[in-house]
Amino acid sequence: MELISLAKNPVPSGPVVGAFKGYDGKPLRFAQWPATRGPRRGTICLFHGRAEFIEKYFETIADLRGRGFAVATFDWRGQGGSFRELPNTRKGHIRDFAEYEKDIFRFMKDIVLPDCPPPYYALAHSMGGNILLRHAVKQGSWFDRIILTAPMLAFADERVGMPQSLARLYAVAGTYTGMSKSYVYGGNDRPEGGEKFETNTLTTDRERWSRNRAVLEVAPELGLGAPTVGWLRAAYKSNAIITHPEFAKDVKVPVMLFAAGKDEIVSTRAVEEFGVRLKVGNFVLITGCKHEILQERDVFRQRFWAAFDAYLGVRKLAA
Repeated sequence: MELISLAKNPVPSGPVVGAFKGYDGKPLRFAQWPATRGPRRGTICLFHGRAEFIEKYFETIADLRGRGFAVATFDWRGQGGSFRELPNTRKGHIRDFAEYEKDIFRFMKDIVLPDCPPPYYALAHSMGGNILLRHAVKQGSWFDRIILTAPMLAFADERVGMPQSLARLYAVAGTYTGMSKSYVYGGNDRPEGGEKFETNTLTTDRERWSRNRAVLEVAPELGLGAPTVGWLRAAYKSNAIITHPEFAKDVKVPVMLFAAGKDEIVSTRAVEEFGVRLKVGNFVLITGCKHEILQERDVFRQRFWAAFDAYLGVRKLAA
């Protein structure tokens, strides 16, 4: 359960790394860090997107610690350094997003609440944003506020490559005809983030893209290929729950939504429409930015951090 350190992507100092038991007892890799400066502001719980891993967020973790936050994070089941269910460990599979929610419960109970200082805030990207919104409508949330970057509320048409109605039908039919654990049409073992920079849909920052790819070259076991038909079915099901017109009205935790203007992974329009329906929330569009806002060029990241700091009342930053 160790962390992979590279010269251009060193492990932030002072981590506590290990495994905790997911809802079904399977091992999930976690890491946590104390803040590196005061005043102490509590803990940011960092939740990744699909196919991501802790090492991808070292820079963000350092940024958060320098703002006075402790950080706690873990790899979702089925990816990164956590338990993988299928014999082909490159397949990104889940039966229901409720499994992710139950793992968050164990993460908070076993790792965060005993060892990390309150108050607690959630920062989640893409698929992680979907899962955190499911949590945000429930009573007794651990989080004072939630910040989401490019949350997966609906897929971008470019990502699906076919009419959305046909893709949903394909996912349902495939699941019920025994194809749940098969790759989606056209999917393979090639890890997400392993494509050429010129054709990538994640970031316009070559250096950060190269850094993330270097991690996968050194530790290919962290990589994840295409999703399975079952994952796609679970994703469409969860998206439908969240984008129901009444769902946003039931969100009980203040939420700040960030959308990327050139997102080809998730629907920017769906994020904006959700933001309009929120009773307690804010929406920020970062124009010119691709899907991975926190892996983007500094010009885009600075816009994110300016809004983040204002939202959480961070006034004096490290030099």
